[in-house]
Amino acid sequence: MSLTTPEKIRSLQRKLYVKAKAEPAFRFYLLYDKIHRADILLHAYRLARANAGAPGVDGMTFDKIEAQGLEVWLAGLREELVAKTYRPDPVRRVMIPKASGDGERPLGIATIRDRVVQTAAKIVLEPIFEADFEDTAYGYRPRRGALACSWKCTGISSGATPMSLMLIYRAILTRFRTRTSSSRWPGVWSIEMSCVSSRCGSGRPSRSAMQTEPGGCRAAKATSSARRKVLSSAHCSPTST
Repeated sequence: MSLTTPEKIRSLQRKLYVKAKAEPAFRFYLLYDKIHRADILLHAYRLARANAGAPGVDGMTFDKIEAQGLEVWLAGLREELVAKTYRPDPVRRVMIPKASGDGERPLGIATIRDRVVQTAAKIVLEPIFEADFEDTAYGYRPRRGALACSWKCTGISSGATPMSLMLIYRAILTRFRTRTSSSRWPGVWSIEMSCVSSRCGSGRPSRSAMQTEPGGCRAAKATSSARRKVLSSAHCSPTST
């Protein structure tokens, strides 16, 4: 089972990325029909299949789906999406041991159908938001990560020290918290949600509204500037790649 992105899907992602990059204020409003495309759902299933994982609350496994007929299963899922009758299932909660060996932590396991739909949405939406990231952003991006960021900074600055790498780590951790805790970081959360709203919706906002609206994407860029200052203080001046 090939996990290489088919050229037809790659072409769509490339067009979305180029459009988003060329017009930062553009709002994409015709995306739902892309998510339930048959080829995208099939590729999403293959990616979910590669990750394996336990079944969700419905007890359905990949082996059961393929035994019953993958094409029929995907066709049924697509019909639900097209008819807009699809509803996500509850998440099965299990407790797993912590990596430290000290106690357990909760883990939510979605059903396979939900994983496929989520992956299909990611395939379509990811290139749009990738265009908004700066070259110096490494967290939670394809083929990037904290380790690659550390390597990049070490290569750029001969003065990089364990202390500077610690400051970089703390900056990344702070950014992670602002993305995951709406109650603890309400201001930044509203900024991120404003950016999502500006990109995906049923209408198009005016360019002037995007630039002047409190908590809009301009404020998010200010957050990025603050992150760059932290990196700079760590003797690690990011440059474009």
